[in-house]
Amino acid sequence: MNVFIEFTYLAASILFILGLKGLSHPESARRGMIYAEIGMLLAIVGTLVHKEIVSYEWIIAGLIIGSLVGGAISIWVPMTAMPQRTALSHAFGALAASLVGISEYYRHAGHVETVKMTALGLEVMLGGLTVTGSLMAFVKLQDWIRGTPITYPGQNVVNMTLFGVMTLMLIYVIVVPSATLAFYSVVGLAYLFGVLLVLPIGAADMPVVMSLMNSYAGLAAAATGFAISNNVLIIAGTLDGFSGFILSILMCRAMNRSISNVLFGAFGSEATAARGPEGGVMREVSADDIALQMAYARQVIFVPGYGMATAQAQHAVRELATLLESRGVTVKYAIHPVAGRMPGHMNVLLAEANVPYSSLYDLEQINSEFPGADVAVVIGANDVVNPDARDNPQSPIAGMPILDVDRAHSVVVLKRGKGKGFAGIENPLFFKPNTGMLYGDAKASLIKLADAVQHV
Repeated sequence: MNVFIEFTYLAASILFILGLKGLSHPESARRGMIYAEIGMLLAIVGTLVHKEIVSYEWIIAGLIIGSLVGGAISIWVPMTAMPQRTALSHAFGALAASLVGISEYYRHAGHVETVKMTALGLEVMLGGLTVTGSLMAFVKLQDWIRGTPITYPGQNVVNMTLFGVMTLMLIYVIVVPSATLAFYSVVGLAYLFGVLLVLPIGAADMPVVMSLMNSYAGLAAAATGFAISNNVLIIAGTLDGFSGFILSILMCRAMNRSISNVLFGAFGSEATAARGPEGGVMREVSADDIALQMAYARQVIFVPGYGMATAQAQHAVRELATLLESRGVTVKYAIHPVAGRMPGHMNVLLAEANVPYSSLYDLEQINSEFPGADVAVVIGANDVVNPDARDNPQSPIAGMPILDVDRAHSVVVLKRGKGKGFAGIENPLFFKPNTGMLYGDAKASLIKLADAVQHV
C-alpha cells in the first residue's frame, strides 16, 4: 500500500508540473488544466488509502460538501466574477492549511520538535494572513467596500510593527514549543495582518494581490506538507508558491512598480491623483459615426479592460468582430498584462466568447501595429491606455508600459461616464482630437455598433 501511495503521489506531482507548463500558453491551457485535475484526483486517492486514517465519516462528508460547493461554483458563478471566485479559492485553501497547523499543534499538546514546529509556525502564519487577505480582496472586487485604498496616518508603521511582533513571537514558539499562548497569538495576529495588508491596496493593483495570495497559499500548503510529512503537498505547494511569486514580479514589471510599492504605496488614493489637461474637452460621438469608420476600416484593434468584464460584454465584442471580419476588416485584440482584476482576466473572458487565441496579442506584439490601425476600440480600459505613463515623467504611473492606442488613426472609448480609472488619475487620451467618447453600458454600446455596421 505504501508503494501505491508513493506512486500516486509521484504521478500527481508530474501531472502538476505538466499542468503548470500547459498554463504558460493560451493554446495549451485547457490541456494543462486537465493534467492538473487528474493529478489532484490521484493525490486525493493516494491520501484516502493512507494507513493512518481510522475513520472515513468526516472525510466522506467533506468530500460531498466540497464537491457540491465546487460544482455549484462552476455552474453558477459567471466568468466575469472569476477574480472573486479565485480570491475565495485562495482563502479556502489557506484556511485548510492553517487549520491543519492548529490541529497538529493541539494534537501534540505543544510538544513538537524544532523542524516540525518551524513548519507549523510558517503554515499558520502564511495561511492565516492569506485567508483574511484573500477575503479582503474578495469584498473589494465584489464592491462591498470601495476599491480605492483605505488608509490612515501611520498605517505602514503599524503594519510593519505588527509583522515584526508576529515574527518575533513565531521565533519564540519555535524555540519554546510549549508556549501555547504565543502560538495562538501568532494565529490571531496573522489573521489581523491579512486584513491590514490588503486594506490600503487599491483595486488597480488587484492582479498583483491575487498572484501574491496565490503564492502565500502555496507556501502555506508546502509548510503543511513538511508538518505532516506529505510529499505531494510539499511539491504542489512549492510549485504554487514560487510560480505565484514569479507571476507577481511579472505583474509589477508590467506596471513599472515594485512589490513594496504595491503593498505599501496606497496607489490610487487622492494623494497620487494627477490633474487632467486644463481646458480639455471630451468629444462625444454617436454609434452611427463610429460604425461608419469601422465598416470601411482595414484594421480594427479592440482593447478590452475591466469595464468589459463588469458589463459582461465579451460576447457582444465577438459578435461585432465577426461582423467586421465578414466585411474584410482585420480584427485583433490587444491584451495588457494587468488589464482586469487578475492575471489573464481578459484572456479568460474572450476565450469564453470563443475568440480565437491567434487573434489575441500581448503588449509587445501589438504596440507597433497601432499607427497602422484605422480604429482602436477601448472597452472599459483606462490606466493601461493612459499616454501620461509614456509622455509625462511627473505622472504617478510614469514608466508603466501601456498600449499605444492614441497612435491609431481614430480611437473610440466605451465608458459609462466621465469618471477616472481605478488609479484615480485623469487620462489625457480622452481629450485627444482623434479620440471619441461613446458613453453608456459597454454591452449595449457594442450591440448598437453591430446593428449600425449592418446597416452601413
